[in-house]
Amino acid sequence: MAELHQSQQAGKHPTSQQIVKATTALTAGGSLLVLSGLTLTATVILLTIATPLLVIFSPVIVPAVMTVSLLLMGFLASGGFGVAGITAMSWIYGYVTGRHPPGADQLEQARLKLAGKAREMKDRAEQFGHQVIS
Repeated sequence: MAELHQSQQAGKHPTSQQIVKATTALTAGGSLLVLSGLTLTATVILLTIATPLLVIFSPVIVPAVMTVSLLLMGFLASGGFGVAGITAMSWIYGYVTGRHPPGADQLEQARLKLAGKAREMKDRAEQFGHQVIS
């Protein structure tokens, strides 16, 4: 029984690897804790300084920010529409020149289906015209 108690106590002593791990963890954790405290302090100080300035200049800042954001959205939309237009023109050029771009099969099926429906409507209109005349 005494031997079992001694072997359990011998197993409870930390190894040098465990001591190094704990020291490294405490050092890294402490450093990060200090950095987060400094960040929080700096944020509070800057908000304390900036809030009165933002309140004083908000009649100028808010419309300016809105104007700049609207301009940026307009330029981005214009650029997006330009890219979409160039892509569409490129696809049409590939389709017309016979390069078979992606989606050409679906377009061909839709074209044939539309032509069939148009032909069917033309026939119905002719039949209706003959019925009205008769």
